[in-house]
Amino acid sequence: MAASGTPEDTMIESRDELAAYIQEGEKPKADWRIGTEHEKFPFYRDGLRPVPYEGPAGIRALLEGMAEISGWRPYYDLENIIALADPTCPLGGSITLEPGGQFELSGAPLKTVLQTCEEVAKHLHLVREVAGPLGISFLGLGFSPLWTLAEVPRMPKSRYGIMNRYMPKVGSLGLDMMYRSCTVQVNLDFASEADMVKKMRVSLALQPVAAALFANSPFTEGKPNGYLSMRSAIWLDTDVARTGMLPFAFEDGMGYERYVDYALDVPMYFVRREDRYIDTSGASFRDFLAGRLPQLPGEKPTLTDWADHLTTLFPEVRLKRFLEMRGADSGNHLSLCALPAFWTGLLYDQSSLDAAYDLIKDWTAEERQELRNEVPRLALKTPFRNGTLRDIAREAVKLADAGLKARGQSDFMGGDESMFLMPLFETVERGHTSAELLLERYHGEWGGDVRPVFIESAY
Repeated sequence: MAASGTPEDTMIESRDELAAYIQEGEKPKADWRIGTEHEKFPFYRDGLRPVPYEGPAGIRALLEGMAEISGWRPYYDLENIIALADPTCPLGGSITLEPGGQFELSGAPLKTVLQTCEEVAKHLHLVREVAGPLGISFLGLGFSPLWTLAEVPRMPKSRYGIMNRYMPKVGSLGLDMMYRSCTVQVNLDFASEADMVKKMRVSLALQPVAAALFANSPFTEGKPNGYLSMRSAIWLDTDVARTGMLPFAFEDGMGYERYVDYALDVPMYFVRREDRYIDTSGASFRDFLAGRLPQLPGEKPTLTDWADHLTTLFPEVRLKRFLEMRGADSGNHLSLCALPAFWTGLLYDQSSLDAAYDLIKDWTAEERQELRNEVPRLALKTPFRNGTLRDIAREAVKLADAGLKARGQSDFMGGDESMFLMPLFETVERGHTSAELLLERYHGEWGGDVRPVFIESAY
């Protein structure tokens, strides 16, 4: 039986409570915030090797060193340190480990993109300060350019062990997603159910645009892989039950309850009880809700169980108590600022949101899926109607620019948030993504050697 000391520990009695949990994320516009998350690959400068968890210069030592300098609180999975949390920011701000040792900053909910970019800069300074003496640097790409899957170390997080066993049953590239990919995403708020639906539709339709603009993973195991965003490609063969473009979101009746129904039909991974992860992979949350989960017979879920389950869904846009934009490759410092600027400008100004909705409202489900399928390979050159996705990207970046300028947030020198879109304007203007520029160098001055990317794309 679950405890009942906090609302999160309260046992769920009905499906309506699941929708109410998501609805509680609604916020008035004055309280909307921006939460940026980004991942990066740690590597040893000597030999360009991945960094294991153990050892005097391993991930554990890196986290312990960062905890000592920053004062951030360490969190453990059994006896292993696996995360740090900012004790001054109860609503967010943490450093966590992805399955292959990718370092992720889950940023605090901040009011402006200016603050977000400052947060990114402080974080990168901190990791360099600790990692430098250990001989470690960090790589900002969407997919590991050199290491085989077997060479990538495994992090000692219990939930990843469950996923590691389950992923090969539901797709051929799930382990590549876990161990060899890196992303940057932004989490944004909504004011009401109608506002959520409109933002979800716009962001789902335009997620292939973000994937194209930020395409930055053209290498695998030392060679071009045939894609501009390998990270985006692997999601096309990673557990179809919990990924994808959510065509139902564009249908009549879309709302919190419709998303709940989708989430209930996504097979579970685990249930947490105290310090244990119970493997429930493939089980039904509907059965759990009815007290029929084989691993916990007679027990019903808590709100914490529901919140955990929502984190195991991986659609292009994920709904929790906020919306998560999930379509972009990790990249350099400027791109880590450009991604939240792009989506904030589109979704947080009503005029830009309305114009973006007008842009995508007549796209068919087949067109949206075709964009999603082709963008990993063609990026901005993906054909669309009478032109290419570059035409849509150009319009989307202009709308984001207008939205940021309308927000009127500026720094002490008078620069507003729109300045962070400059890399995207440049990408649209030249028509070549970061991935294509890397490929040009690989075939040119690098002489067919991928190793210089560990200098060019390192933080």
